[in-house]
Amino acid sequence: MNNNQNLNEFSKDTTCCFTGHRPKGLPWGYSNSGFRYLFFKHKLKKAIEKAINDGYILFISGMALGGDTLFAELVLDLKKTYPQIKLECAIPCLNQCQKWTEASIMKYQNICSLADYVTNVSNTFYFNGCMAKRNKYMVDKSSRIIACFNGNPGGTEQTIKMAESAELSIVVIKP
Repeated sequence: MNNNQNLNEFSKDTTCCFTGHRPKGLPWGYSNSGFRYLFFKHKLKKAIEKAINDGYILFISGMALGGDTLFAELVLDLKKTYPQIKLECAIPCLNQCQKWTEASIMKYQNICSLADYVTNVSNTFYFNGCMAKRNKYMVDKSSRIIACFNGNPGGTEQTIKMAESAELSIVVIKP
């Protein structure tokens, strides 16, 4: 983790966050292959590049399995082309990945180690509402949100509604 720049130096106008479904809400599930996955990955990468071209520098991922980790991986990959961009991992609780598979935990730890910032939104273990607290943190810091949204109720829908209330620019990508 490289903290050469204070996280507070980034304005809302240059900060973009992501919300999206866990693997069970995605057509490809846990499989990171196949046409639908690759097409979605391409659309998400283009949405991030559009944000970069619109002046966004800081990108925040909530680091959940599924869309969040894909978003973070794409931001890290795009840093090779756009070295000015930064990744912040907004961690909802200290044991977020405790029940994940070993491979998912390794991916999570690798992303966090490469991120520019890792923020523990709650300095405690899981509690009911920690994900909503993380989502509010991301929305409050951002002026744009990129959402992987299939139309079903849940945390992604709630985060989009929060973003609408906060008048964020909202980019929805259907999986």
